[in-house]
Amino acid sequence: MSQLLSAISVSSERGSAILHSLALAIACLVTYWLTLHGLARLHWASRADGVLGGIWAVIATVFVYRTSYDGSASAALSRMAATLLSFCLCLIYLVILPVDAVGLAAMVGVSGLAATLLGRPQDAVTASITTAIVLGVASLSPHNVWQQPILRLLDTALGTAVGLGTAWIVLRLMTARAGPA
Repeated sequence: MSQLLSAISVSSERGSAILHSLALAIACLVTYWLTLHGLARLHWASRADGVLGGIWAVIATVFVYRTSYDGSASAALSRMAATLLSFCLCLIYLVILPVDAVGLAAMVGVSGLAATLLGRPQDAVTASITTAIVLGVASLSPHNVWQQPILRLLDTALGTAVGLGTAWIVLRLMTARAGPA
């Protein structure tokens, strides 16, 4: 009997793992497609911005989607808080100064410090990574660099929404699969 219960438990764990992996893959596909085709509608965004945006949004989806809705909601708050902080800092920086190695390094440090001083030390790493990528991408195309923080904020918001929505849907599916208690 205990072997049967053990096999059912393992099977259930595998089933959950498969469901979560499949849900994440579908969410990433949806996120990439929406971002790529959504940015294509912005006449000022290049094809490269669309592809980068798709990848950036997928990263946000992966970051946010967890095996529980509460975990996903917490991750979504963290991701958006870090991205909003980076957005503000990068936009101000890019309007005033050109991107160079010293400025990029300084802004990475400022992003982490700002997150900590704002009472969100858990977001310092994410804010710093976001800042590094936004400024790094801005350095590749020196025209209209101020657009990069805006585009990455939009990408992150879309990826976060899809990740959170997917967690909600999967929770409902798993609850329905488990049946009434």
